[in-house]
Amino acid sequence: MSAQPFAAAYAPAFVSPALAPSRRLIGLSAIALAVVFNIPYSVLGATFDYPHVLRRPPGEVLDMFGAGGPALILTWYGFMLCAMALAPFSAAFALTPKRIAERPVLAIGAASAGVAAALAQAIGLSRWVFVVPGLARTHLDPAASTDAKLFAERTFEMLGQAMGVGIGEHIGQLLTALFIALAAGLQWGERKRISAGIGFVAAATMVIGTGEGLVLAMGQPGDAFAIATIAGFMGMTAWLIASGIGLMRRAG
Repeated sequence: MSAQPFAAAYAPAFVSPALAPSRRLIGLSAIALAVVFNIPYSVLGATFDYPHVLRRPPGEVLDMFGAGGPALILTWYGFMLCAMALAPFSAAFALTPKRIAERPVLAIGAASAGVAAALAQAIGLSRWVFVVPGLARTHLDPAASTDAKLFAERTFEMLGQAMGVGIGEHIGQLLTALFIALAAGLQWGERKRISAGIGFVAAATMVIGTGEGLVLAMGQPGDAFAIATIAGFMGMTAWLIASGIGLMRRAG
């Protein structure tokens, strides 16, 4: 049995039409996600010089983090939750009965990529909530030895490379780009050409931005790639808003 007839027969096993969220609800969720995701990002930019702070010396970052207090930790926690919100949204957006029946590979692939992207991004961001505060307290402690402070810096640096650059920024960003590209493919097949076009451009720009971690690992500057990453997430915001408006119009 080919994929399309199989999905048509078993679509209710994935999403029951009676239980599937309405187009209006999914559209509102898309716009809400676009807005909410940018709130902690903007706050961190204003209070913590994010994302430029990531390229400062580890000791300086830890001291800045420690000075931010509980408010900064809660902001990072909010950012992590916003990243996790991509998981249910991507499933609701892609796994509609119609999309599963007509384009099962794109629909299931988009939902899977979105959930995986949410988890990767959240794992990368979680270090700022559960690990970095302790390292910052050690680094700011006047009674801490030089070796203890140096250990805190090295630990922070290693976690940043593994969880931040590797899992969150590189793998998470690639998966996010894959979700947007597959979702835009669904939209293109449904003749939603404007939102699909925005999605394709955003996804491509994100993929270019992932080169930053790779060139930094090779000891080269990655400023151009960092700009591409920022542009890619701005494109994602535009895509979410365009998709949300389109869904709400059709719902009306």
